[in-house]
Amino acid sequence: MSDQAISIIFFVAIIALTLGITAWASRRNVDTSHHYVAGGEIKGWQNGLAISGDYLSAASFLGIAGAIALTGFSGFYLSIGFLVAYLVVLLLVAEPLRNLGKYTMADMLTSRFNTSKVRSVAALSTITISMFYMIAQLNGAGALIGLLLGLPYALSVVAIGILMTVYIVAGGMIATTWIQIVKAVLLIAGSELLVPPAPSGLVAGLNLISLNIALVLGTAGLPHILIRFLTVPDAKTARSSIVTATWIIGLFYLLTPILGYGAALFVGQDAISEVNAAGNLAAPQLAEQLGGPVFFAFISAVAFATIVAVVAGLVVAASSAFAHDFYTNVIRHGEATEREQFRAARITAVGISVAAIVLAIPLGSLNVAFLVALAFAVAASANVPVILLTIFWKRFNTTGAITGMLLGLISAVVLVILSPSVFTGPNPEPPATPIITIDPLFPLTSPAIISVPLGFLGCYLGTLLGGRGAEREREQGIQRSYDEIRVRSLTGITDIEQEIREATPEQEPRPT
Repeated sequence: MSDQAISIIFFVAIIALTLGITAWASRRNVDTSHHYVAGGEIKGWQNGLAISGDYLSAASFLGIAGAIALTGFSGFYLSIGFLVAYLVVLLLVAEPLRNLGKYTMADMLTSRFNTSKVRSVAALSTITISMFYMIAQLNGAGALIGLLLGLPYALSVVAIGILMTVYIVAGGMIATTWIQIVKAVLLIAGSELLVPPAPSGLVAGLNLISLNIALVLGTAGLPHILIRFLTVPDAKTARSSIVTATWIIGLFYLLTPILGYGAALFVGQDAISEVNAAGNLAAPQLAEQLGGPVFFAFISAVAFATIVAVVAGLVVAASSAFAHDFYTNVIRHGEATEREQFRAARITAVGISVAAIVLAIPLGSLNVAFLVALAFAVAASANVPVILLTIFWKRFNTTGAITGMLLGLISAVVLVILSPSVFTGPNPEPPATPIITIDPLFPLTSPAIISVPLGFLGCYLGTLLGGRGAEREREQGIQRSYDEIRVRSLTGITDIEQEIREATPEQEPRPT
């Protein structure tokens, strides 16, 4: 049997498995609740595996191994940042988000700020971040399928885009969750089987700091991770799922230096760069050296499952943001029927997929881990400040929330466009091939060191200088009581008096 035939068998087996899951899930995907968050019925251990499957993306398996293989230990900073980020999520975000939200991050924000402007900006932020992340996954898919089956990069991107659309339109979050669970198990098993100098100078040092700010804070703002906390029945389950995910993710990231250095030793940096300049195929190349065509096909299929699972989660997050937040609650003012919402979510999933395909095709030369790091930077800048201040700052108001999200989002995206990621001049130090050969106006490849403080500053200045104060907003019904939000974020109780009445048994009247 030829090497390509073996690859095709593994490839088809993964597709058949995921389509089977989708067919099973489609029978349960009957309303918006199941489409967006699997009806909130996912158990803690299942959600922990699904979070791992969502988080351990092409950047983790392909990009980080390639970065370590080509750049040495400096590539391992990606693993450290990705893992430490879960402490931030566990301690600050997971339970309050579950207690305050329903389907999306915007639900969590509008539980306090009852305005369509906040919901619209939150939806814009979610779609932008998801698009960055999807481009990275499709980038990895194009390189991988090209190596596995010999297909052109553009055709590979289109194929994976069509497949992910089928998963979401038919199976929704239920299919996405179980595909992620299967992918997490395969990825850990495959990694267990598979099992140059650090940055110097001022700019390189600042870039390293900026990158780690993005990684550590970015996870707490990633829409496809945040939405996972709404798929479980309560905050306790959300917390347990994070603990499960952290163990699984930590185990995987301990293996990434072995994969990267192993690829550099057994495959060689020149051979890695020759196949893919960004090093995205180092792990599959290592598998081929160690186990021949069968092992190569298996690891490539695992990587493909990794991409499929993550992209599916991203499409759910982005399409939910548009269909639920913008279409249903802004355009239709909350009056869309269940059927209309469901149809809007499916149509949006198709549109999001097409847009991601179109944007991913010209970016085939960029490192996947680096592209994902940009998504983390945007998430850390646009979402994290407003999430934290919504929960912890009593004086926070609507203008502050909108200003912070917009300033963080716009500054991060603009700085990425002006960075060496897109432009290059003399002696560039981007971790990936630039797109245009012109002097960059912003010297760092990660904008987080500037854009994250700007996000917090926008929240602060918007609150102090713009619009009505928090007390005035509460009097006018634009904002709910902070004390109520604080109690609800910690306990999940939405109506304290009703909870007390239900918890207190009625006493028999005393005989006279």
